[in-house]
Amino acid sequence: MISAEKNDHMTRVGPDKPAGKLLRRYWQPVALAEELKGPRPLKPVKLMDQDFVLFRDPQGRLGMLDRDCPHRGADLAFGRLESSGLRCAFHGWLFDASGKCLETPAEPAGSKLCTRIQQSAYPVVEKSGVIFAYIGEGEPPAFPDFDCFVAPDSHTFAFKGLWECNWLQALEVGIDPAHASFLHRFFEDEDTSESYGKQFRGASADSAMAITQVLREYDCPEIRVAPAPYGMQLTTLRKLSEEQTHVRVTNLVFPQAFVIPMSSEMTISQWHVPVDDTHCYWYAIFTSFTGPVDKQQMREQRLATIELPAYTSRKNKANQYGYSAEEQQTQTYTGMGMDINVHDQWACESMGPIQNRTREHLGTTDKGIVAYRRMLLEAIDSVLAGDAAPMLPDAAQAGALTGPASIDGVAANAQVDSYCHDADLARRRGSDWAAARLAA
Repeated sequence: MISAEKNDHMTRVGPDKPAGKLLRRYWQPVALAEELKGPRPLKPVKLMDQDFVLFRDPQGRLGMLDRDCPHRGADLAFGRLESSGLRCAFHGWLFDASGKCLETPAEPAGSKLCTRIQQSAYPVVEKSGVIFAYIGEGEPPAFPDFDCFVAPDSHTFAFKGLWECNWLQALEVGIDPAHASFLHRFFEDEDTSESYGKQFRGASADSAMAITQVLREYDCPEIRVAPAPYGMQLTTLRKLSEEQTHVRVTNLVFPQAFVIPMSSEMTISQWHVPVDDTHCYWYAIFTSFTGPVDKQQMREQRLATIELPAYTSRKNKANQYGYSAEEQQTQTYTGMGMDINVHDQWACESMGPIQNRTREHLGTTDKGIVAYRRMLLEAIDSVLAGDAAPMLPDAAQAGALTGPASIDGVAANAQVDSYCHDADLARRRGSDWAAARLAA
């Protein structure tokens, strides 16, 4: 259990809140690139309890401005996109992507008012189908050379979804390896050759054994947590026999992302991004080490449970997440269908809008969560004391942050300690784009 004060420290994200001050030091996903397609590439964005308007001008330049016009506060999300930028529909004030005021047309001829007006603007960049923004003070950190950022566009796919809960409890599901044996338990194993695009449905690397069988039959894993330059690495071991152990390696990328294996050929890099204190979006980049991603299939699979335009879940509190008592007895542990995102969403939202951590009792398998909270609170205290936030790489440091290795496979017991390195290296050597980077 932790105190209510510490819980607030970790969860509240407004500009004047401790966690909010920390998270603003890092790049945050704010939209999918696909959301700015169409005849009007503009959308309102709410990030950490602040309102912005994101747009792409006719020259292709991205811009993100405060949503309220600096004239009299009208909503720029209803502005007119023009060749030079965004024009407020109230009095026609025009702003470019940098926030510079270009015109105040109702002012008298010769007026210099526009030269004194600057709308707050924020750095934005597109990476692998996700648009990231930086809303903190000073210069933003460099992007690390992680696989999801350096793989070719053909080998990545991005998507997102909205959850009605605080960002921290959503993130913590990703650094909890033990829950998969229960929350994502399937009572029957499907044909693993039909598992493309589905998490926890294929076979582990170096094995024909379905991951659903591994999770179901070996539900008391050994979990190891180790610090890493980007955050921490978690290794989950399930001993299958006297000869073999299932090894799953996942990563926490500070402050609020994780990188996990989806299959032997694909990884998932996922952020949990606060909309406000009680809502968050997950943003995921799927990265393939083999052939190009079948983006149409991946998108159609996710649209089966996600509804546009807000990317809300079709299964939610209002319909009990599709719960079926019969299914819970015969097919799945939760009775909530076959999509594990729905399982995770239920688990996180059922804790309440903001989990009351003063009532929890952590166990041995929560060691990753304990380590992360310690890291988070230390970082918050550092920022509040006026010191630098951790893991903010410059360009040189970012180039050394690669991977991170995310593996799900079966190893000989004698090779457990080296399996992640060896399996990751073998996968990279067999990948066109990743092998080229090894050679460089």
